[in-house]
Amino acid sequence: MYDRWPRRFGDIEVCPLQPPGRQNRIREPHYETYERLAADLVEQLAPYLDRPFAFFGHCSGALPGVAVTRRLAAAGLPLPHRVFASAQVAPHDGPYGSFLRMDRGELREELATIIVNLGGQPTEALLDLGLELLVKDVEANRRYVVPAPVRLPCPVTAIGWSGDTVIPAGLMGGWRATSADCREVVLDGGHFAFLGAPPALLAEITRDLPVGAGPGTEDHSEEPMPLDTIMERHQAGR
Repeated sequence: MYDRWPRRFGDIEVCPLQPPGRQNRIREPHYETYERLAADLVEQLAPYLDRPFAFFGHCSGALPGVAVTRRLAAAGLPLPHRVFASAQVAPHDGPYGSFLRMDRGELREELATIIVNLGGQPTEALLDLGLELLVKDVEANRRYVVPAPVRLPCPVTAIGWSGDTVIPAGLMGGWRATSADCREVVLDGGHFAFLGAPPALLAEITRDLPVGAGPGTEDHSEEPMPLDTIMERHQAGR
């Protein structure tokens, strides 16, 4: 989903996380719940939290960022400078989203739209493969039930999109209950506008992160390394 994002903008390095069940992790079982995914991520990310960092997530991808932040706090580990939640209602206002009301046929059509927006061609084989993953992702979203507002130990930026019909920006006000420092912004575009890393979105992220939060001047122009590869190298001492 982040292939069209820059690897760096300003001092900020973009580090996409690839969950199990996708691309070269396709043989790994789906995480099934955000809590399980968060537990795995906290364990694997811990060695890399020695510099300022933040979480950005779009739609259902924003909710694991909340779950991971809560686990980091419980474990006494470094906390994100900020959580950026794009096109998602606050946890206690969900589960919500048009995908949750769709049957398999409708989800298949949405998947085709996603593939086209990513610059791909939605072949039957690709749709068959992707549909099973999307169904499991939707089910994980449906299982994430938070009965009362959760107070996060860090600031939040809630980013809505003016033309979003999946998660209308007007439904995102609940994020104000999650942090004493919550900033809300609505950007031009529809639900999938984030895929192209629009300058307005990158500007909002830059605005809310400290100057010099990046890791330095290393060259990271190569393709992002999947998290499992990072951990294999870390464990091997490379």
